[in-house]
Amino acid sequence: MSEPLDDMYRDIILDHYRSPRGKKPLEKANVTSDGSNPSCGDEISLQVELDNGTVKDIHVDCRGCAISVASASMLAEVIKGKSIGHAKKIAEVVKKMLKGEDTDISDDLGDLDALQGVRNFPVRIKCALLAWVTFMEGIKNYEKGHGNVHTRVSTEDDE
Repeated sequence: MSEPLDDMYRDIILDHYRSPRGKKPLEKANVTSDGSNPSCGDEISLQVELDNGTVKDIHVDCRGCAISVASASMLAEVIKGKSIGHAKKIAEVVKKMLKGEDTDISDDLGDLDALQGVRNFPVRIKCALLAWVTFMEGIKNYEKGHGNVHTRVSTEDDE
């Protein structure tokens, strides 16, 4: 990546870290999911309010490094208002992008493009993935028909 692009991505990550999106707690969460990244000490709690198959709102409480907090903030920003299917597709694209795999989505990923540089630092990939893995596990359990579910995940399990 070029230096101006690196600077822009750094600014985007710092903006999400300093002013994370999705901070408002939800009154009607259908999904609650907690995650941790033991290798860095990051921790996240997500609340998701689903309505007619759509992510109506999301609350993110992430404590950790700048990459983890920024990625969680980006998740809150990008999946709000999306169908569950579309949100899951975006999560899979982010996972592939961070692991350096080809992605096949035509959507504009917005600020998520700023996370591309993380794949150059393998020890930080789990930091960036934490919110997405936590979201996906919570949704997976919800779709199994467990009603209002509380899920606990760790990036140690996501190799």
